[in-house]
Amino acid sequence: MNKPQSFFHLHLISDATGETLLAAGRAASAQYKDARAIEHIYPLIRTEKQVTKVFEDIEEEPGIILYTVVDQKLARGIDERCAAMGLPCVSVLEPVLTVFQSYLGTPAGRRVGAQHVLDAEYFRRIDALNFTMEHDDGQLPANMDDADIVLVGISRTSKTPTSIYLANRGIKTANIPIVLGVPVPESLIDARRPLIVGLVATAERISQVRQNRILGTSAYEPTDYVDRAAIAEELAYARQICTRHGWPMIDVSRRSIEETAAAIVALRGKTR
Repeated sequence: MNKPQSFFHLHLISDATGETLLAAGRAASAQYKDARAIEHIYPLIRTEKQVTKVFEDIEEEPGIILYTVVDQKLARGIDERCAAMGLPCVSVLEPVLTVFQSYLGTPAGRRVGAQHVLDAEYFRRIDALNFTMEHDDGQLPANMDDADIVLVGISRTSKTPTSIYLANRGIKTANIPIVLGVPVPESLIDARRPLIVGLVATAERISQVRQNRILGTSAYEPTDYVDRAAIAEELAYARQICTRHGWPMIDVSRRSIEETAAAIVALRGKTR
C-alpha cells in the first residue's frame, strides 16, 4: 500500500539565477517518492535587506533552506537566521569550494555568478528574470504587452515557480491570479503580444497543496481555502474566463514545473 504523499517547503536562496540550487534541490528531493517539495526560489539575493525580506517569507512557510551565496557575510547571516529559527540550511557550493581550495592550494575568487558568460544571452535572461519578479502575482498589470507569456490561474496552480523557470530561459513571464467573482485586468484582455495561458488542476490536488500551505500560519481561513467544493467553484470560474477569451489551459495536477514550462513553450511555438 502506497503512503499518501506529503509536502514540504524548500527555500532556494541564490545570488545569481538559482539554476545550481534548483538542480541540487530537485536531485535530492527526487529521492523521496512520498514527499514533494513546494519550491520557493529567491534569485539575485545580494543585500542584507533582500535577505531580511526572504526570511519574512520563510517564517510564514518554514522548511529546508539551500543557498548559494558567495558573500561570506551574507552567508553567515543566513546561517544565523536559520539557527535562530531552528531550520536546516545548507550552503550548496561551500563543501565543493573547500575541496577545490584544498586540492588547488588557493582560495576561490568568490565571484557572484561566475559560471555565467556575460554575453547577450546572459543579459536577456537576467532582464527576463527581473521582469518576472516585478510582475509576480498580479503586480504592475498595466504593461502586460511587455510580457512574452502571461500565466493566469487560481491560487496554488504553480504560477510563480513556472514563471521563474521560464524567466531562467530568457522568457519574460508575468502571472495574474484569478479570484472568484473578480474580473481579470482590462490590460490583460487588451494585450496582443503575449501568449496567455491558464493553469488549472484538480480540486483535490489544489486542496492538498493549500492544506500544506496553511500549516504553521494563520494567514488563511482553512474552511474556505481548502474546501474542495469552493475550489471547484474557483476552477470553474477560471475555466470560464479562459474559454471566453480563447486562452489555452494546461492541467498541472500531475506535471512537474519543467513539464508545465515545456508545454507552455510548445504552445508558444505554435502561436508564433
